[in-house]
Amino acid sequence: MKELNSFMTILAACGLTFFGCKQITKSVEDTFKPKPNPQVVSKTAPVQQAIDSTTGRAIMQMQQQLTTALAKVHTTVHRTKPAKNRDFLTNTKALRKAETALRNLPQYRGKEIFIYQSVHFYDDGSIHIMLRHTENPDYVDSYEYRGGAWSKPKPQQLSVNVDIASRSVSLNEVNFTSIANITRLYNEKAAQIEGAKPTTDAYMIVWDKVMRWYPCNINGSRQRYSIQFNNDGTLKNFRQD
Repeated sequence: MKELNSFMTILAACGLTFFGCKQITKSVEDTFKPKPNPQVVSKTAPVQQAIDSTTGRAIMQMQQQLTTALAKVHTTVHRTKPAKNRDFLTNTKALRKAETALRNLPQYRGKEIFIYQSVHFYDDGSIHIMLRHTENPDYVDSYEYRGGAWSKPKPQQLSVNVDIASRSVSLNEVNFTSIANITRLYNEKAAQIEGAKPTTDAYMIVWDKVMRWYPCNINGSRQRYSIQFNNDGTLKNFRQD
């Protein structure tokens, strides 16, 4: 934070000083170049060169200070950034723990949970999900799973024209551990395709009460493939486009 404050101070000073330099230069130009007189121009030329030289040195010094401040901020941010769990998408134990914690939230304990629209899983161990409200089915709340715990509900604004029921599916039909199988199958196929990369996230979309798992495409350097999964995470279809 100290480095960031220093950076902002330098940035402000840089802007003011640079503005001031431009004003000084303009003032001198207005003073020494009021008329197109060759003799005056010849006398003011050295003055203008001196001003340009001083301004250039000042700007170079400010650029060096800004570069140093940015480097300090970048180093501090990366040094204090917590390590991420990159195997979450294939860790069935961790995925099962997240689902159990969701079912045990006080507002949902002992009740059927309905996922609205989507649920997203990320390899850093986080999950984003939207759920229908337990008391009012016309309400939807979003939740975030991070650091092994679920956040408090965040109300979501929905249009009056949205058919919430058709975009919802019971959590009883979704198994979080299916993500592990989906990720494994996707990465196995990607490893066989030149230029393709393993996935860093997986998610489920609900439309007309039908679940669809993603990612559904694998892009290589020379080829593109479509991949589809069944609700339980098993492979449904894999073909080249």
